[in-house]
Amino acid sequence: QVQLVESGGGLVQTGGSLRLSCAASGRTFVGYTMGWFRQAPGKEREFVAAITWAGGTTYYGDSVKGRCTISRDLAKNTVYLQMNSLIPVDTATYYCATARGYLGTDRYRYDYWGQGTQVTVSS
Repeated sequence: QVQLVESGGGLVQTGGSLRLSCAASGRTFVGYTMGWFRQAPGKEREFVAAITWAGGTTYYGDSVKGRCTISRDLAKNTVYLQMNSLIPVDTATYYCATARGYLGTDRYRYDYWGQGTQVTVSS
């Protein structure tokens, strides 16, 4: 049973930083991609960033490019999303997800999802 558990969300002021974590368990993730998405109330779920588990190749959404860094710790089976220079439009619930053999933005290609962690950026 695949489980993805996000943590690290919270309330931060504009310009602040947060590091989100996604602890993954239940199978080997070699050959898989780990992705972060976010969803604000009334909006579509939006791709943020993704990383291939084995090689560490990364891909970022345009809205966070230059402000976020995705990384993974193979020993801890954990993926991180370091977010800097946060602004109010970054306010959303952030989800971790996995996809097999796919590095991209299409959320329907991701098969397992975590429950999400809330990020709120105050102005």
